[in-house]
Amino acid sequence: MISADLNIILPEIVLSVCAMIALVGAVYTGKDRMASVLVWASAALFLVVALWIGFSNAPERMAFSGMFNDDAFSRFAKVVILVSASAVLVMSEGYMKRFGMLRFEYPVLVILSVVGMMVMVSAGDLITLYMGLELQSLALYVVAALRRDSERSTEAGLKYFVLGALSSGLLLYGASLTYGYSGTTLFSGIIASATADHLSVGLLIGLVMMLSGLAFKVSAVPFHMWTPDVYEGSPTPVTAFFATAPKVAAMGLFARLMFDAFGGVIADWSQVVALLSVLSMFLGSIAAIGQKDIKRLMAYSSITHMGFALMGLAAGTELGVQAMLVYMAIYVTMNVGVFAFILSLSHDGQPVTDIDALGLYAKKEPGRAMAMLVLLFSLAGVPPLVGFFGKLYVLRAAYDAGLVWLAVAGVVASVIGAYYYLRIVYYMYFGEDRTDRLDAGGSPILWGLLMASAVIMLVGVVNLFGVEGAAAAAAAVLVN
Repeated sequence: MISADLNIILPEIVLSVCAMIALVGAVYTGKDRMASVLVWASAALFLVVALWIGFSNAPERMAFSGMFNDDAFSRFAKVVILVSASAVLVMSEGYMKRFGMLRFEYPVLVILSVVGMMVMVSAGDLITLYMGLELQSLALYVVAALRRDSERSTEAGLKYFVLGALSSGLLLYGASLTYGYSGTTLFSGIIASATADHLSVGLLIGLVMMLSGLAFKVSAVPFHMWTPDVYEGSPTPVTAFFATAPKVAAMGLFARLMFDAFGGVIADWSQVVALLSVLSMFLGSIAAIGQKDIKRLMAYSSITHMGFALMGLAAGTELGVQAMLVYMAIYVTMNVGVFAFILSLSHDGQPVTDIDALGLYAKKEPGRAMAMLVLLFSLAGVPPLVGFFGKLYVLRAAYDAGLVWLAVAGVVASVIGAYYYLRIVYYMYFGEDRTDRLDAGGSPILWGLLMASAVIMLVGVVNLFGVEGAAAAAAAVLVN
């Protein structure tokens, strides 16, 4: 029995063992001198494991008596997590070396956080859920404060840690109430206890507290307060990582808990998720308007987009879960491109994140400016780019589920949000000439990722590269 269980969690075991070997190997072979090799090796490992999981033909399986699920839903989420983590590692190596932040612990911590994310989306038990969540979170707290000589980076790590501990406490208390009133930590047991005919007050309070803890992880309002400061204070490659893989893992865990454990009381939690969605969409859209730092703007953008993803979950249907998965895959692709652009901005050897510095950037770098324009239009949901279809999916899911008011609110929030994306485009093409505040050129890797993301936003309109079909299969497994 144990060998069958270990075979199911083999990808996680491989990554964990590689992280430990890398940690010991780097210590005995010169520490930071091995950092570049470790970054590239880790990125390659992520891609290999993503291909391994993506092309797995194994049937739906469970390990450790239902505590760990290996199904189409978890595989879809894991592939997106691994590919996005690989892209962020590749584009961060040159930047972190240039600014003296490349330490051998960085790729090791990223691997361990990715293992935590993979456990999160496969969780079938409250204990597994918490183990995965904390493994991810503890690694992220450290990488947020990686720039030890920067007060802002240290503040970002500390703020993330303190507020993260608070959210973990909420989640744990909710889990203990759920266990107390259902008599089990297994999702399969909880769903049998939490039915529409019989939902005790204790279970309902446990559900709300766990929802609050998970809302923190996805930066949903009113648990978003850490996001702007942590995004702005962390090293830019770390911010890029925060904006991609962890968001997919948190949304995957959100869906897993809601449908696998509380799928019998969709009407009860759907209202709460819909409220989180509409608050996130509007606060993120409005608060981003006055931002002058592009990393801080992307933090509020992230809050808005998580609101749209939560709209899919609020629908409580198979189409809603499919829409959320498609939306997250598109969102991660757009963010990889945008942060590749941000990482390429520098002046006199220092990173630049001031939006004003982009004045007439198109005159100096027309290719990069055009690619960024495509990505910003896609983030704003301008047709016919792929970002538009991501929003169309979740709006349709909400409408079909009878949440017409939420779909209308989403359209309004999208229109408001378009302003701050178009403002960046205005600066790049029509703003006051600031070309002397930015250096020309940049890493070919960053250029390649920026262009690739922009091309995907244009070409992906044809069939979304098969993501739609994979998301449909994944949603069917989770909801049914």
